[in-house]
Amino acid sequence: MDSIQQFLAAESFAVAGASARTHKYGYKVFKTLVASGRRTYPLNPVTEQIEGHKVYPRIVDLPVVPKALSIITPPEVTQRVIADAIEAGVQHIWMQPGAEHEQASESARKVGINVIDDGSCILVLLARQS
Repeated sequence: MDSIQQFLAAESFAVAGASARTHKYGYKVFKTLVASGRRTYPLNPVTEQIEGHKVYPRIVDLPVVPKALSIITPPEVTQRVIADAIEAGVQHIWMQPGAEHEQASESARKVGINVIDDGSCILVLLARQS
């Protein structure tokens, strides 16, 4: 199973940078994962709710540790999110295009996390599968 298949096979997901603004990629990624039947938690420190889903400020605030984390944040935020993910025990991280942070990717790989940071987009992949 390749790294993308491993990510998508996870039993729980979180989306860092989830947004209540429907034109934002953070909204689209969150809604697409939810629509695909995946248990998905939105992460955003300034948003409280997205269409009835409680939004959590950080991974540590979630009711469970997600197995997989999709990141749609600026690189400087990505670095902090990945540090939290490493500490929490997340197993798979997918940095969406523009969210990549090279040092954070290296840190995650060093502890054995499956990292996708090659510019591939989860929205494109999930659209092909539906």
